[in-house]
Amino acid sequence: MEYFVIVIGSIFVSNIVLAQFLGICPFVGVSGKLSTSVGMGGAVLFVMTLATIVTWVLQYYLLTPFGLGFMQTIVFILIIAALVQMVEIILKKVSPPLYQALGVFLPLITTNCAVLGVAILTIQKEFSLMEGVVFAISNAIGFTLALVLFAGIREHLDLMEVPKGMRGVPIALLVAGILALAFMGFTGLV
Repeated sequence: MEYFVIVIGSIFVSNIVLAQFLGICPFVGVSGKLSTSVGMGGAVLFVMTLATIVTWVLQYYLLTPFGLGFMQTIVFILIIAALVQMVEIILKKVSPPLYQALGVFLPLITTNCAVLGVAILTIQKEFSLMEGVVFAISNAIGFTLALVLFAGIREHLDLMEVPKGMRGVPIALLVAGILALAFMGFTGLV
């Protein structure tokens, strides 16, 4: 039951993008096409899960025992940066079109506060390693869900007749706000 609460809470109730407002830059920047949204979601899933595992191990076996907790943020950012570099190299080799489509937003995963936020929240909530992994995967799924929903709506809006003053960024921000309000309807479920 505890894992179920973590999964539902992370994906719907406390969605990392739509409820906690972390990771907004890639959410708005990469959501122009459904294909790039799915690719970014996969990259974030990989980085967020591995970063949570590595940072949890470092926190409980290095930082805390040696009294180095004050270095948590810097160590976590370095771990995330290394993992993003690895993803970038792999994507460049395996899927050049996706690598090109993600463009500057792929290296920006390093500064994606959603990834860092999940790593820090895992420690703050005192999750076990397995709970932390479930938390990270669930948050990455929630991030991807928000990204894919937003991209689908934006692609649909491109086919619609939108008033001239609302085209582009204004309608995208309005839709993002409505999507966040829709997810707030899940509050109280868990």
